[in-house]
Amino acid sequence: MQKYHLNNRPNCELTDETEISAILKNGKYSVISMCRDNEPYIVTLSYGYDSEKNSLYFHCSPRGLKLDFINANPQVCATVIEDGGYVVNECGHNYRTAVFWGTIKIVSDLDEKKHGMKVLLNHLEDQPEIIKEKLLKSNDFYSKMEILRLDINEIHGKAGR
Repeated sequence: MQKYHLNNRPNCELTDETEISAILKNGKYSVISMCRDNEPYIVTLSYGYDSEKNSLYFHCSPRGLKLDFINANPQVCATVIEDGGYVVNECGHNYRTAVFWGTIKIVSDLDEKKHGMKVLLNHLEDQPEIIKEKLLKSNDFYSKMEILRLDINEIHGKAGR
C-alpha cells in the first residue's frame, strides 16, 4: 500500500496505536470515500469495530449506490472523528481523528454476516441483547440486508488542541 504523508504539523500526529485504536472503539460512525471511473462518492455509516480483525462492520440495504461503487472499486479511504467541540473566542477545535485506507467487501458468508452484526450491535448498543432477541431470531433477517467489512490496511491519527 502506498504511504501517505498526512500531517504537515507533526505536533498533531498521534503515534500511539492504543490511542488510535481507542478512536475507533469510541466512535459510532465513519465517513467513507469511494471512487468509480473517476467519480467520487462519500457515505456516512454507523459501524462496529472488530479490533482482532482490524476491521469495521457496517449494515445496509441490499441495493444502493454504495454497493455499485464497492463492486466497481473496493479500495476506500475513511475517517472516524472524535469531536471535542469548537473553542469559542479561540478559533480552535478539540478533536481526535483516525484516517484509514483499506478494502471494503460485501460479506456473503452467513456465519460472517452474523459475526459482523454481533460486532456492530455490541459496539453501538447499550443493551445489544434486546435487538438480538427482536431481529436476529431467524436467518431470514440476513437475507434482507447486506453486511460490509472494511479491512484497514493503513491508519493515521491526529489530535488538535
